[in-house]
Amino acid sequence: MKTSRVEAFSDGVLAIIITIMVLELRVPEGHELSDLLGMSGTGLLTYLLSFVYIGIYWNAHHHMFHLVERISGGVLWANLALLFCLSLFPFTTAWVDESGFARTPVVLYGVNLLGSALAYVVLQNVIIAQQGPGSALRRAVGGDRKGKASLVLDVAGILSALLIPGRAGVWVALGCFVAVVVMWVVPDPRIDKIVREHTDQDASTSAARAPI
Repeated sequence: MKTSRVEAFSDGVLAIIITIMVLELRVPEGHELSDLLGMSGTGLLTYLLSFVYIGIYWNAHHHMFHLVERISGGVLWANLALLFCLSLFPFTTAWVDESGFARTPVVLYGVNLLGSALAYVVLQNVIIAQQGPGSALRRAVGGDRKGKASLVLDVAGILSALLIPGRAGVWVALGCFVAVVVMWVVPDPRIDKIVREHTDQDASTSAARAPI
């Protein structure tokens, strides 16, 4: 099975998730900047954080499926598990905003982030297991230090919100979550290199097979 349908479906789901999140933003009652900051300030910040997270997953998903040659049933289910975790972002984002960054919603938001990261790792490993240790994706992932660091930061954020008393724990947790964004917002140049090599190789193969 080719990857085009999976990519198209995933792109559509991610677009819907972003649309739902932006629809959750409340319009200010007044017409001044102070009205915007008073009613929608935290909403804009939480939306921005979640939007960038979704964008990072879309970017990584796009690059990863450039290196996938065929799709199995296991890959389909793993991809659905990732989309399920990402589909919870509108709910957890809205709760964090409406609660004013209360402890429990921030913890649940962190669990959502951790679940999404784990689901992506599972999808990645299922694809590698299908294609073999010598696959292009295996070479692109390498030791996956950024992926492991992301999981550590997500866990650290959850534990900080749970264990550090007062608002300090919440702010430390949010700092951990933002650190993951900063780490991933710049694409890994190694993955871009492998994707280009794989694309060039496919183009060369197609040209060699073309009738003269």
